[in-house]
Amino acid sequence: MFAWACNSPGEGSGAPLVFRHRPFQIAPELTGIMNMYRGRLKRDLDDWVGRGLIDAGTAERLLADVDRRGAGFSIGSVLSMFAALLIAASLLMLIAANWELIPRLVKVVGIIALIWVFHIAALIARSRDADRIAAGALIMGAAAFGGAIALIGQLYHLSGDTFSAMFLWFVVTAMSAALFRSGALAVVTGALSLATFGGGFDSFGWNIGAHGLWAWWPPVGAIAVFALAHWTGAIRAKHFGYILLIVWIWWMTILERAEVYALAVAAVATVVFLVLTVPRSPLASLHRRLGASGSFYALVMALTGYAYFQLSGLDALMTAVLGVVILSLSIAAIALDGRDNGAVRFLAYGAFAAEVLFLSYETIDSILGTSAFFLLSGLVVAVLAFIVIRLERRFSRPVSEVTP
Repeated sequence: MFAWACNSPGEGSGAPLVFRHRPFQIAPELTGIMNMYRGRLKRDLDDWVGRGLIDAGTAERLLADVDRRGAGFSIGSVLSMFAALLIAASLLMLIAANWELIPRLVKVVGIIALIWVFHIAALIARSRDADRIAAGALIMGAAAFGGAIALIGQLYHLSGDTFSAMFLWFVVTAMSAALFRSGALAVVTGALSLATFGGGFDSFGWNIGAHGLWAWWPPVGAIAVFALAHWTGAIRAKHFGYILLIVWIWWMTILERAEVYALAVAAVATVVFLVLTVPRSPLASLHRRLGASGSFYALVMALTGYAYFQLSGLDALMTAVLGVVILSLSIAAIALDGRDNGAVRFLAYGAFAAEVLFLSYETIDSILGTSAFFLLSGLVVAVLAFIVIRLERRFSRPVSEVTP
């Protein structure tokens, strides 16, 4: 959670430590968590100042920046976004009603006017530093554009499909998010990317061949979401891009009904995870830029791929081999990235426990019965709890002090 990079001077240079601020790397948490983090950080900063690692002025600036970031979250921000979404939903419902008493041209002109009004309001609010109002106006503008697509298609009986409408909505919202550099619209764009992907199934079905070239648009859409997350500072919007990639890969894999593809995807994801997390990896800088999510989603892809292949009706030997692979990968994940990446750590814990229980069930259920399985499961969970406690204690140990 510490979004500062430190340029370490050469040994014996006597040069001060230089901290470079990387904006938009931390999304503000809940107030209570932020206060606890601030208290811990203040104690650490006081300790570093006392040991001469940093000067008092740098410590004050760091703490001030944390206070500034913490002020970004408020119940008012959340409520304003909910208000915008509710008004947008109301707008879409009114448009869907297709009032018979209102002339067709008036409806079209009215919805287009609403789009302009919301975006102009966002510009005015942005010029006056009213960012919450600007975000809400942009969300309603995006909703109005989606309503316009539905309304015009309904009034003029235009031929088309769900995917085409959703894809147009996604593209235009992405352009608006980029032009206004709006984090709120970046999140909406990410959500629309998933809705567009689902719309493809409604329009073309589940068969990959029926989609044609459109079956390959999700990687491009994910890249667009990643770029918007970076450009607008809405870092959490990138999770939509990761999810879009994962569901697209699994769609391509599962529909083919070839387990070997799942194994190949899992192997590639394992290599990606290891390359990102192995110490002194040439991609260590990329891992730092991606943050915790890069290695986490690579591990998700690897574990789910192995699990799918393992559950595809293999013989006992291959089931055991894949079990060893999954357990080994879980332990490696904890060792390589578990200390600093809580998401990877808990995912590895869960995968390890689930795999041990699965193997236990497969090997003893037919011999000793269900009661023995539950007994062994309890022992396994107890051992796992012991291992987890020891690992957590190890992770909580302070790193050896480095003298400047």
